[in-house]
Amino acid sequence: MAIAVRSSRGGGSGGVGAGFRSLFSYRIFISALFSLLFIATVSVLLTSRPPPTHHHSRLPSGANAYMHRTFLALNSDPLKTRLDLIYKQANDHITLVKTYAAYARKLKLENSKQLKMFDDLAKNFSDLTSKPSLFETDGNLDEDVLRQFEKEVKDRVKFARLMVAESKENYDNQLKIQKLKDTIFSVSESLGKAKKNGALASSIAAKSIPKSLHCLAMRLVEERISHPEKYKEELPKAEFEDPSLYHYAVFSDNVIAVSVVVRSVVKNAEEPWKHVFHVVTDRMNVAAMKVWFRMRPVEGGGHLEVKAVEDYSFLNSSYAPVLRQIESAKKQRFNFEKTTENVTKDGSNMKLKNPESMSMLNHLRFYLPEMYPKLHKILLLDDDVVVQKDLTGLWKIDLAGKVNGAVETCFGSFHRFSQYLNFTHPLIKEKFNPKACAWAYGMNIFDLDAWRREKCTETYEEWQNLNEDRTLWKLDALPPGLITFYSLTKSLDKSWHVLSLGYNPSISMDEINNAAVIHYNGNMKPWLDIAMNQYKNLWTKYVDNDMEFVQMCNFGV
Repeated sequence: MAIAVRSSRGGGSGGVGAGFRSLFSYRIFISALFSLLFIATVSVLLTSRPPPTHHHSRLPSGANAYMHRTFLALNSDPLKTRLDLIYKQANDHITLVKTYAAYARKLKLENSKQLKMFDDLAKNFSDLTSKPSLFETDGNLDEDVLRQFEKEVKDRVKFARLMVAESKENYDNQLKIQKLKDTIFSVSESLGKAKKNGALASSIAAKSIPKSLHCLAMRLVEERISHPEKYKEELPKAEFEDPSLYHYAVFSDNVIAVSVVVRSVVKNAEEPWKHVFHVVTDRMNVAAMKVWFRMRPVEGGGHLEVKAVEDYSFLNSSYAPVLRQIESAKKQRFNFEKTTENVTKDGSNMKLKNPESMSMLNHLRFYLPEMYPKLHKILLLDDDVVVQKDLTGLWKIDLAGKVNGAVETCFGSFHRFSQYLNFTHPLIKEKFNPKACAWAYGMNIFDLDAWRREKCTETYEEWQNLNEDRTLWKLDALPPGLITFYSLTKSLDKSWHVLSLGYNPSISMDEINNAAVIHYNGNMKPWLDIAMNQYKNLWTKYVDNDMEFVQMCNFGV
């Protein structure tokens, strides 16, 4: 028993000692392992040098990368980092100025001041960035030197940017295009304003009464007042209603213009005594007109009567819709209150303010059959025409049942119905062809019998009533004429009537000389100072300069 007990105690004591020795050996092993690992790590860190960032493009990855970046952060010199940034900025601007210099050479600007400046600036940058004291030293950088270097670089960068900004438009095509667009837009705006102002000034000049013309009218009225016995009313002549003679209708308030029309007709007529002129004017000018033709009778035995619009009693506001419209307060307010607004908005809209378009004289042409009930044919002449040949051939033209004989004015897309009528309106769109050719007023031979048969006056009045609010066409005589005689107009040879002498300076003189009638339509009338000189003498040669009042009024012809 005693042996057994001793044996058991001895075994327990040996087991505890062995466990203690085993634990102590394990701790020593772990401590030695960490010590070795730490020594290895420190050894690697102390013996490793980071490669310069601007010489290598490949960087470590993973755990090594992390240690590498950490080491760089701990050991980098902030002055060197700052130097690298300055160096990069300088190199960028060297590239920029060299690029502009190269483009200047491509544009053949070798002798230009800009090219020399770009070359000099690039050279200065290169000299600045190659300083050995900054880029080749192995020691620490001097902060004062670096600061001076940074200032020099910034000064050159600022100058380079200024040069580039000033020169950019010479090299940047998109900038050039945009600048050109801006210039074109500005010039276009200025041109548009100039056209509108010119149109307004031209309209004012054209519709104003020249001093000489006003003087002439006053002298003629004074003559009638001073010698009433000479100017008693005469009885109508039988020739005024003789359908076998050649009848003309001239509606105007311009004495000298009417006298030129009449003189040019009879001077070129083979049988002037067969020509009869029906002159209609307004109440203000009827006395002056009568005195003129009493003092200066029609040459060659021609016949002439002068009447006022008021002498035709049927022309009143209850009968003639256009007269009602002209007299309406609404029309008057529109004409005067909207003039400035419409001129500034649309320089081509001058007819809307044209006093002639607001005058009944301009619309008498739609009542010719009622005014001259016994006549079969009549030739309408505007007061701004000159006749150069005998016109009796017009009465011999077969109009083939048509009402109106006129010269067409369309060529290409110009002077089509679409230019005169509002084809957005359903009434116009339904009835007429927008491509139909327009024709000219100013010299029109009318078959009054066909007119009565086709009831053209009724057609005119119907459409004039529909245009009470002016939505079908602007106030003028040509658009309703195009409507009234639509499909009832026969085209005449263009040599009968040459137009545009009042605004077009490019008409061929051969064309003018071959024309039977030349027409000064436009604002540059031949009796105005603004008339075109190359055409004016064709009109002035028919002015009666021997008439005493023409001389007294210093008529500028």
